[in-house]
Amino acid sequence: LARIQTDNVVMMLRELYPDLHFEIVAMSTTGDKILDTALSKIGEKSLFTKELENALERNEVDLVVHSLKDLPTSLPPGFTIGAVCKRENPLDAVVFHPKNCGKTLSLLPEKSVIGTSSLRRAAQLKKKFPHLEFRDIRGNLNTRLKKLDEKEDFSAIVLAAAGLKRMGWENRIGQLLDPEDCLYAVGQGALAVEVRAKDQEILNMVSALHDADTVLCCIAERAFMKRLEGGCSVPVAVNTLLKDGQLYLTGAVYSLDGSDSLKETMQTSVTYPHQNEDGPNDDVQHVGITAKNVPGQAQEAAENLGVELASLLLSKGAKHILSVARQLNDA
Repeated sequence: LARIQTDNVVMMLRELYPDLHFEIVAMSTTGDKILDTALSKIGEKSLFTKELENALERNEVDLVVHSLKDLPTSLPPGFTIGAVCKRENPLDAVVFHPKNCGKTLSLLPEKSVIGTSSLRRAAQLKKKFPHLEFRDIRGNLNTRLKKLDEKEDFSAIVLAAAGLKRMGWENRIGQLLDPEDCLYAVGQGALAVEVRAKDQEILNMVSALHDADTVLCCIAERAFMKRLEGGCSVPVAVNTLLKDGQLYLTGAVYSLDGSDSLKETMQTSVTYPHQNEDGPNDDVQHVGITAKNVPGQAQEAAENLGVELASLLLSKGAKHILSVARQLNDA
């Protein structure tokens, strides 16, 4: 999947800059190597990014393609997200074992086991489908689908629809989980291109890939997550909608079993003209994103929306829910 995502970005860049030569360097990360432990238990924030950032720092590569949801809300100094590409469907999808073809989660027999490595998915789905059991499943998409199909351990697994779509496996999606059933992860479905913050040439080049709507939605989501100090060790979930110049953000926090939760929605206007400001203001980062071709005021409004929504949840007791979830997960 990482390779396909990189190929997609390079293909877009080649179309924009036919005279440039792009060379793809394949690398594996800590997150790719540790497959016998739940992501939430490894506790390393830059699980899928550190090795790649080291190569970026040493000038061995000029840009790195990530799933935006893998990137921490605070990047190490010297790096920035220079492009956020148009978002693929951000929803979660259920892939069923061949024997359960045509079913939905609610129709699975009592005590059916569902595989997911995400605390966020498990917390929401346990509450919604109390008759099901949830168990960890790790590995890349190919590995997880193989585990599902070849063994009888799982009745179904839950994955991001975007990944399945990019792999060309959309036909495996048995059920799309609507936000009423399962809010998605911050940044899910969007690809990010990380670059050196001071490398103006590369920054200018990749900024052509920015999708303004996706940028604003993801800034709001990342600001929400950052203010909550959430990560993959706590269940934090979102849903964003940009319509008629209004950005709507729904955010929620959950206890590990989903029994305790807080969920709110707020909105803000993001209709601002683009001002050409020369000088240092060009490179203002919003939660790690440098988007030169998206109005700065709109980015600010999106970031404030995320912060305000998180502050509202914190004032209602989100901190307690999250610290209990953290302690239980660590234990």
